Amino acid sequence: MDILISQIALNHGLTFLAWATAIVVIVIAVFLVKLLIDLRELTKNLNETSIILNTELKPTLKEINETLHSVNAIVKNTDQGVDNFRNAIEKTFGKTKILSESIFGGLIKGFTTVFNLFAKK
Repeated sequence: MDILISQIALNHGLTFLAWATAIVVIVIAVFLVKLLIDLRELTKNLNETSIILNTELKPTLKEINETLHSVNAIVKNTDQGVDNFRNAIEKTFGKTKILSESIFGGLIKGFTTVFNLFAKK
């Protein structure tokens, strides 16, 4: 009788284990199906996003490239203008320097001449 009770308990335990395992497998299968559906939607959205980026990004990059070329041309023209201005300033200061040196040299020569005249007396 003892063996019969333990046999029945063992059968109930195994049945419970089988049902619990089946329920767990079903729950996991449901989550896997949900995961696969979400992954399919994700890949579809990624495909749409890549198509949008491909169609929108090319014209945008073309416009950026044209803008950079325009800015580059403006900077080159500005560099030329700055170089021309610098050359004009250097020429002006160069002539002013020569003029001031000649005036300063003349003043020193004049002072030395006047000093020598007074020193002889």
